Amino acid sequence: MAGPILQSPTEASYDVVIVGGAMMGSSVAWWLSREPGFDGSVLVVERDPSYVRSSTVASNSCIRQQFSNELNTRISQFTADFIRTFPEWFEDSDIPSLATRYFGYMYLADTEAFASTLRVNQALQASWGAGTQILSPAEISEAFPFYNVDDIVCGSHNVVDEGYFDGGTIFDTWRTHARKNGVEYCTNEVIGIDLVNNRITGVQLASDETIACGTVVNAAGPRAALVAAMIGIDLPVEPRKRYCFTFDAAEPLDRALPLTIDPTGVHCRSDGGFYLTGCTPDDDRAVEPDDHAIDPDVWEDKIWPALAHRIPAFERIKVVNRWVGHYSFNTLDQNAIVGPHPTVENFVFVNGFSGHGLQQSPAMGRGVAETITHGEYRSIDLRPLGFDRVLAGEPFLERAVI
Repeated sequence: MAGPILQSPTEASYDVVIVGGAMMGSSVAWWLSREPGFDGSVLVVERDPSYVRSSTVASNSCIRQQFSNELNTRISQFTADFIRTFPEWFEDSDIPSLATRYFGYMYLADTEAFASTLRVNQALQASWGAGTQILSPAEISEAFPFYNVDDIVCGSHNVVDEGYFDGGTIFDTWRTHARKNGVEYCTNEVIGIDLVNNRITGVQLASDETIACGTVVNAAGPRAALVAAMIGIDLPVEPRKRYCFTFDAAEPLDRALPLTIDPTGVHCRSDGGFYLTGCTPDDDRAVEPDDHAIDPDVWEDKIWPALAHRIPAFERIKVVNRWVGHYSFNTLDQNAIVGPHPTVENFVFVNGFSGHGLQQSPAMGRGVAETITHGEYRSIDLRPLGFDRVLAGEPFLERAVI
């Protein structure tokens, strides 16, 4: 049976304290709890156990292999395998198989320059085992006759392990089974970190308690920079708004809509009997972590016109739900920052996923557990995503960022 979620820790010291208990924090907690060679104590400190404003809950929960960097593609391929074999990772017999809908991503190019980028990416992805195909406008129309392709040069589509997966069940299962394995969760907030001679010795909680620890994992999502700043680290991660809407169509499409990335930046996909759409705001800047206000004009001025142009059947649609989530946006290169700090070695990052965190969470939790336990990555080598590149100002190049 899983242990209770407490207001205060039961112990005065833990081997690992994880700051943040959403998707990344719970992934690290669960992987640590099953990692061969790790027998330490783990405390997860989560300020809001309802998670209602977390990036995890606001996520569209999709997975793709259409990246321009092999490491990102390999990470997604592991997630695809993890999804397929999900019940096998747990000893319990009642673990459900995960719901998936692999309708694929469809990147649409309306310029020769972007079409060239898609073609280069497709060749790379194919060499890494992804099923990406470049489609001409005629081929797009044959497969998906509802698109208006008059202004389209080509599309990039992959239905192999790309589309929706049930990330919510993964999150709930990780959290439950981490607690079954002895991980302690408490509802509290880390407000300070004690640092002595470049080594963390403990964390200060909002409840006026100081907890000694051997390692701190920063899994604070959009608040990650605030946690890093507690020990003087400048982490280039900030909360940025992303708008999401679900809508009903008066003329539903006769087949599944791939997760379509329109040249305007608006994206849309099937979502059960409805459709899910969203976009980046034109004023894409950092906001406060608690700012979830929706620009009232973004639907009428940006999203609906783009949808009606690309899919004429979406001229008559009705919004049924809307919300704002936050990207934990890495301003250096929009890719993850993972692993130990080069100087403060017992401070570990799992931050800055910039919109592809849910799909990368299985590999990230496993990798962080490996480096804490063994001092190295033993599955996927995540060193290119380390903090060293931040200090050097050298971006990890990825052209396929949504």
